[in-house]
Amino acid sequence: MEVRTRFAPSPTGFMHLGGVRTALYAYLYAKQNHGKFILRIEDTDQERYVEGATEVIYDTLRRCGMNWDEGPDIGGPCGPYIQSERKATYMPYAEQLVKSGHAYYCFCSKEEIDQRRAKVEAAGGTWKYDKHCLHLSPEEIEEKKAAGIPWTIRMNAPTEGETSYHDMVFGDMTFQNAEAMDDMVLIKQDGMPTYNFANVIDDHLMGITHVMRGMEYLSSTPRYNYLYNALGWEIPAYIHLPTVMRDATHKLSKRDGDAYYSDFMDKGYLTEALINYLALVGWNPGDDREFFTMDELVEAFDVKRLSKSPGIFDVNKLTWFNAEYIRRLPKEKYLELARPWFDQVLSEDSTDYARLAELMQERTEVFNQVPGMIRFLAELPEYDAELFTHKKMKTNPAVACEALQLVTPVLEGIDEAQWTEPVLHDRLMACIQEAGRKNGAVLWPLRIAISGQASTPGGAIEIAYLLGKEETLRRIALGLEKARAAC
Repeated sequence: MEVRTRFAPSPTGFMHLGGVRTALYAYLYAKQNHGKFILRIEDTDQERYVEGATEVIYDTLRRCGMNWDEGPDIGGPCGPYIQSERKATYMPYAEQLVKSGHAYYCFCSKEEIDQRRAKVEAAGGTWKYDKHCLHLSPEEIEEKKAAGIPWTIRMNAPTEGETSYHDMVFGDMTFQNAEAMDDMVLIKQDGMPTYNFANVIDDHLMGITHVMRGMEYLSSTPRYNYLYNALGWEIPAYIHLPTVMRDATHKLSKRDGDAYYSDFMDKGYLTEALINYLALVGWNPGDDREFFTMDELVEAFDVKRLSKSPGIFDVNKLTWFNAEYIRRLPKEKYLELARPWFDQVLSEDSTDYARLAELMQERTEVFNQVPGMIRFLAELPEYDAELFTHKKMKTNPAVACEALQLVTPVLEGIDEAQWTEPVLHDRLMACIQEAGRKNGAVLWPLRIAISGQASTPGGAIEIAYLLGKEETLRRIALGLEKARAAC
């Protein structure tokens, strides 16, 4: 039997991280078993449809390295793969269920249902559709249809007994039908199937062998199995996945900026780092490995190592992963990725981006931190003269005055054409040695004067090179004034 898994998102906006992880696990399981990974777009809820969302799904999955074997854009033997294009598929199966007594026509209006619901809830009960239309005769049904009364088709759910099934993660599950079942709508008034009905029909017709979805569907599965059995179809294997949480009590949220794949791309995380970390949120490889390529994940993935508990998505841990991935990038690739962030505050015409990238790569955890870390190169920030004080370097504003006066003529004597790091290093080191000073007692005040901050990518020499001669001397003069004023 060929393993066939599917990812079936709704085109309602950006891709949620929980959805990305579901797609990832479905992809890994299919590929590990030399099977097929199918993409299906479930757009039966037209009110929630967002223009362009389908393209977002395509783009996200491709960027993550999850290429599908069958889908809307590439076709396949089970197409079409967009539910709204399959509308004519579902009604015959719904009518078959009506004929067998497993479903029935319902003519209740929303207002009528709301009134009955309110009455039940006012009495302290929990509302479920009350099978009001179950016993309509064929003649009554035809009369109502002929009169133009809107109708739906509902499942005729059992109210007694229990339903059991096996899940590959959670084991044997048993639910009381009175609690797990209800007469859910299968076909809506507009003729479109509901999600619950369409996914059963499509999973069967597309030959899906293993259904992967969130653990929130554990209690819904008896409904789906009822439909499979009513239609005489084989039930697929179920793999319910642990929920992705921000912490023990909070889900990922759009408000916190940690719910969607695009949130992290906009912040400058690497897709490879995100996918690597996301794979480990709810699954472990059984050893101490943490870093995986997609091919290595395919080889290592094991459903038996999926957790039954919600997976905690720790942004700090992701950031650590991201920093490690950034450090491992080839220098050219880092510069390519960093360039747009450099451009936010600098110009490549006036700054050596290649050298800046060399200085920044080891310090970069997430790319959106980069503009703030290099902004001082574009504009000297306001700083307090107390920054000149460093106990270890034995410096203070008075020492800074002497150090800045010492290096000014040395730097003035270097031609623009010779303004390179080796020349700057040699001239400054010779000057410091000749003056009998310690390196830190001179270079610390110099770095503060030309950067305005205690922490910088690179030291005084690298910064002076990036700034150029004119800007370096201008900042030294300002620093000298500030140091003198503090003495």
